Amino acid sequence: MKIYAVGGAIRDTLMGLPVHDIDYVVVGSSVEEMLSQGYRPVGKDFPVFLHPETQAEYALARTERKTGKGYKGFMFYADPTVTLEQDLERRDLTINAMAREVAADGSWVGPILDPYNGQQDLAAKIFRHVSDAFAEDPLRLLRIARFAARFPEFMVAPETLDALKAIVQSNELSALSAERIWQELARGFAANKPMRMFQVLLDTDAARVLLPSTLTSHLAKEEYREELIAHLQVSDSRLEDRCAIILMHLPASEIRSWAESVKTPNEVRDFSEIFSDLNLLIKNTAGKFGGIYQALDVLAWFNRADVWRKPDRGLALLKLAQQIHLPVSALINAVQQAQSLNTAEIIASVPAEDRSNGERIRSAVDLARLSAITVALNS
Repeated sequence: MKIYAVGGAIRDTLMGLPVHDIDYVVVGSSVEEMLSQGYRPVGKDFPVFLHPETQAEYALARTERKTGKGYKGFMFYADPTVTLEQDLERRDLTINAMAREVAADGSWVGPILDPYNGQQDLAAKIFRHVSDAFAEDPLRLLRIARFAARFPEFMVAPETLDALKAIVQSNELSALSAERIWQELARGFAANKPMRMFQVLLDTDAARVLLPSTLTSHLAKEEYREELIAHLQVSDSRLEDRCAIILMHLPASEIRSWAESVKTPNEVRDFSEIFSDLNLLIKNTAGKFGGIYQALDVLAWFNRADVWRKPDRGLALLKLAQQIHLPVSALINAVQQAQSLNTAEIIASVPAEDRSNGERIRSAVDLARLSAITVALNS
């Protein structure tokens, strides 16, 4: 029985990056032996165990065979006879198919075991798949696209790009769960260079399947890609901000439809929709009113963003617009003035007989806010 650290931990160590998680593979062991040594089984599809002390995950070396559609359509075979090389062969990229032996005290010992030339591809900054089985797992397309965003200096090997195109053509992407699609896309959105992820999706035609149709059309235009890159460079890496920028030129209805299809978290979806409406307000103001905001339109967006009950979100939306150089200084001033109103005093000014009338109260508050916004916009 031998234990190896494998995959991303080896890659990140060679790249001088911090290692947060370590995958362990156990070679030459069995379920019975793992149990006898106190490991606790947790794997449903294949034998994975928790270390009795550290609770880290240890998986028996295994091979796999495609038996159905999607990334779950595999039959796994774990046995003491499965070698480390066989286990590494089923991994996605050569740079993720390296290992080092783990000593009894948990330290890494001996040379890097690299049967598929991962170190060579790492030095050349190339994403290259390990074996032909790569194209059998549709999730790998999203992983490569996400890796491209994380490591933008890497290029996809031509043969690997062909394998990714084969995944799209096979219609295997339809078997991916909405949750997993969002999980991988979200990690790409928050990575160093999200545009690199989109480039992989465009080059493989996966964008047509995975992204909103309007966004895919926009991304095909160089001018739009350059604008997107510029906006992403000056914004924070917060997921809500990144997603809002990426979707800002889509109508809110299309954002809602796509977000529901990939199970985007509600707070991310809402932030993107409201930011899209803000962008539309700015464009309409520039087109119809020469850049002069209309108080009624501004109040409508403030209500849409619910800046009264969620002032932090409203500020975050306006701050993001300011970061990408949208003209929102007047809106920031207006929202501050409107939020400073004392609603209790406004309600007290309503005739006593109308104070139980919700509509009358709302009208009075809206009128006061509209007045404050008008003064702010004209100051």
